[in-house]
Amino acid sequence: MLRFHNLVKLSSVVPFKPSTFPLTSLSLSTSIPKTTIFAIRSQMSSFSSSSSSKLLFRQLFEKESSTYTYLLADASHPDKPALLIDPVDRTVDRDLSLIQELGLKLVYALNTHVHADHVTGTGLIKKKAPGVKSVISKASGATADLFVEPGDKVQFGDLFLEVRATPGHTLGCVTYVTGDASDQPQPRMAFTGDTLLIRGCGRTDFQGGSSEQLYKSVHSQIFTLPKDTFIYPAHDYKGFSVSTVGEEIQYNPRLTKDEETFKNIMANLNLSYPKMIDVAVPANLVCGVQSKV
Repeated sequence: MLRFHNLVKLSSVVPFKPSTFPLTSLSLSTSIPKTTIFAIRSQMSSFSSSSSSKLLFRQLFEKESSTYTYLLADASHPDKPALLIDPVDRTVDRDLSLIQELGLKLVYALNTHVHADHVTGTGLIKKKAPGVKSVISKASGATADLFVEPGDKVQFGDLFLEVRATPGHTLGCVTYVTGDASDQPQPRMAFTGDTLLIRGCGRTDFQGGSSEQLYKSVHSQIFTLPKDTFIYPAHDYKGFSVSTVGEEIQYNPRLTKDEETFKNIMANLNLSYPKMIDVAVPANLVCGVQSKV
């Protein structure tokens, strides 16, 4: 099983090596306020197997960009190692305060892709919690402490996330999926970024997007997961918080169509220019070291 190795500097980019990564304690800046934690959703009641008791899971929301940030931790491990998926700069203090209150040790801050609608929080997290490693796909072209590639496993305690390449919204999109081993949480969970949304999908008209590629990514890498796999996207604009693979196979109004119909739908969306793209993309291309921008 692949693990990250602790030999990266803040400005370096290092591919994964199959070695043991020692857990890093969360060291919070004294400037972080003890603010009220808001917009926290927990789906833990949805899990049924005994192995799921290991996983501490929180779904957090940033309302301006309608972005979900996900906190996962191995609650049964003595160090309670944790990771964040798709953190937002505006809510970093909230997220770190929650991690501190829950007694967790933040190890990684992951992004599913280079976002165009908000600035990632990884840079601020690294500044406020030294030792946390930023993670993004190698195909993204962004800077981070650690690159992931298809088939890699992001280990936190005795739990792990599997990396699946799901390009189409951008060239570097990945989906993080909880492990399929017997000691991993069941049903599985897929953090799909903007590739697959609840009853929708991400646009494909910028950042190297391709509707043909997105269609193939979803059908080969996400829709092949067990039907009870939970779908947790990076955004929702209609009030949904979670779906399943089975639901999206049956009800997604775009991806239930054949490929040619899907490509025609995507070519005729007539979407407006993303208002944050000129700020967000340059910042997110230096994912994890934004303090230098």
